[in-house]
Amino acid sequence: MSGDALIVIGAGIVGAACAERASAEGFAVTLVESGTVGGGATAAAMGHLVAMDDDPAELALSHYSLDLWNALADLPQAQFSRCGTLWVAAEERELAGIPAKLDRLVAAGIQAEAVDATALYQLEPMLAPGLAGGMLVPHEAVVYGPAVAMHLADCAQSRGARLLRGRARRLTRGGVELEDGQILRGTVLVATGCALPELLPDLPMRARKGHLAITQRHPGLLHHQTLELGYADSAHGSDASSVAFNVQPRPTGQILIGSSREFDDTMDPAVSMPMLRRMLERSFRYMPALRGLDALRVWTGFRPTSIDGRPYIGRVPGMDDVWVAAGHEGLGITTALGTAQLLADQWMQRPSAIDSTPFDPARLAATAAA
Repeated sequence: MSGDALIVIGAGIVGAACAERASAEGFAVTLVESGTVGGGATAAAMGHLVAMDDDPAELALSHYSLDLWNALADLPQAQFSRCGTLWVAAEERELAGIPAKLDRLVAAGIQAEAVDATALYQLEPMLAPGLAGGMLVPHEAVVYGPAVAMHLADCAQSRGARLLRGRARRLTRGGVELEDGQILRGTVLVATGCALPELLPDLPMRARKGHLAITQRHPGLLHHQTLELGYADSAHGSDASSVAFNVQPRPTGQILIGSSREFDDTMDPAVSMPMLRRMLERSFRYMPALRGLDALRVWTGFRPTSIDGRPYIGRVPGMDDVWVAAGHEGLGITTALGTAQLLADQWMQRPSAIDSTPFDPARLAATAAA
């Protein structure tokens, strides 16, 4: 397919990464975006680069992608900070689950270590007293996703890609029609996150709303991206709404406080004060010092969530020239680079470093037929 026209619809970090990889492979890329490059879910996200271990396929994709992120560690606008991830066990029951998590991470090649309560407070002295211990993943990082998305789009454009401001109205035979009536011809990659069903209604997608708050500058108060061990239950559970302690030290000294999740098919961006209060109370329980800080801004965003929690990465069933990269839930920034590389490998008909089968959109057809 190298040399062919490829139309990437959506310039969040996943679409921008795919445009960058495709341009590097020699495709004639057109990147279509109706808003700001790196806007939408990318701009609303924490930018935590993390390997989640509760799904073997997502662990493999996360780990693969984290390795690719190392190439951008020195990019100034990325604000890449290798602060590490500190998982906190509130009680002995959670602490007992750490050896199994360590086994999964170490088996995947990810350095991680258990920390007892003494070491936990040496790492983060401002945590609430009485916590049981935790687990440190020292080489994970945080980035500023919107700037990276812009960089990837710029890289694609430096190789001849075209950035077209517009909105896709519908897929056509051999291309896509934009709302202004313009017809673009070529292979299409749909990377529109929560808006995926507008073009691909057979691929279920739900919007999962989240809140974030950022404080004034308090350098030295927090050193690691710090989460409760129950975060994975919130991220991958099916509850209508949930909150989890999840705080991040920004390179500016500000502290980013999350996280909340609630399915919201209306995609109403308004801040929900009850949900915000619930999220903050959860964070105060684990780090009481946060209660005394002033929040400068609060915002919401929407995570695109597929029917089984895994992203759709690959050719759309029954559509020869239409591909998809969407549905990464809270791992879009972590896995954007790996997603782009998996697609590039499929387009170039060469083996990938990891198995892409678990992300094949055709799995839905197989599920429906069963």
